Amino acid sequence: MAGTRLTLRQLNRTLLARQMLLERQDAHPIAAIKHLIALQSQIPNPPYIGLWTRLRQFERRQLTELLASREIVRAPWIRSTLHLVSAADHQRFQAVIQPALVRGLRSFFGARGADLDIERLISVAKPFLEAHQPSIGDLRKHLQQHEPQANKEAMAYAVRSYLPLVQIPPSGTWGAGTRATYTTAERWLGPAVPSDLPSLFRRYLAAYGPAGVMDFQTWTGMTRLKSQLAPALADLMVYRSESGQDIYDLPEATIAAPDAIAPVRFIPEYDNILIAHRDRSRILPDEHRKKVFLSAGRVIGAVLIDGFVGATWNVKKDRNSLTLFVRLFEAEPKNCLRAIEEEGNRLLRFIDDQASSHAVVIDSYD
Repeated sequence: MAGTRLTLRQLNRTLLARQMLLERQDAHPIAAIKHLIALQSQIPNPPYIGLWTRLRQFERRQLTELLASREIVRAPWIRSTLHLVSAADHQRFQAVIQPALVRGLRSFFGARGADLDIERLISVAKPFLEAHQPSIGDLRKHLQQHEPQANKEAMAYAVRSYLPLVQIPPSGTWGAGTRATYTTAERWLGPAVPSDLPSLFRRYLAAYGPAGVMDFQTWTGMTRLKSQLAPALADLMVYRSESGQDIYDLPEATIAAPDAIAPVRFIPEYDNILIAHRDRSRILPDEHRKKVFLSAGRVIGAVLIDGFVGATWNVKKDRNSLTLFVRLFEAEPKNCLRAIEEEGNRLLRFIDDQASSHAVVIDSYD
């Protein structure tokens, strides 16, 4: 039976608190990543900004060193998209999220991937990946040599979906570009130590809760999870959202005060806080969703104003000058504009403190 009804602002402030966005934390980057479970890393730089906006003392070299030391890996993960995740969590939950990767294969390739001999592809790809650490392009060529009639893109994606892979640094590090090389997770990290779906759901609630099963499905990219989670739901707190949805939480977790002060925060492209719920209104007002979620699956940078996305942002470089462009959804009071400018200048110094000049330009969509 559902219990207390939680308001939108309670859900918003609770999400911000658990995401380390009400107040920057003193946590080590690896502890922050473990708490957040994973940082989406479709392109290399946003996870660095995601940690900067959450931590008090974060330097870019810290994350780069964690990738080089294999404590953090960049790999195809939830929603079949690239994420940074701790080595331990990758090996613990890779088998759990495997259906999301397979679903991605079906979604992207349909019939072209339906009749592939997966065991054959893995037997061909695994030794090649472990011996040569190829790019995906080189893997495609290698697979086509063995299966010339099959679609090379579908074959490589199938290997990516069924054989756990990780990228080799400097892939995924700040400014590294998009070319990446791969090997198997087993070769890079050692044997997996599998966990289970309820354990991942509890971890998700600690970072994104309270939330419903459909929210969890949105975050993972999987479907039909309620029956698998049913035994675990009995041990959780049950709340109800303003829309009447049953949402779950850890019994020991705290619900934040709805009037907690929420500072201006710059959220990077693809950040999971924007993607982690089916109903994103707790962080992004529905009427502004299309300003953040663009075509071709792109999710652009967002500015939190009083806890909710109230603007988008991007940075442009002209020779040695950096300009941060902020576009407000609505006119804001002057004290908020000042806060945006101050936080924006801090962001520019983090991105490039050697630039000859920094500027913050604020306008609106109107």
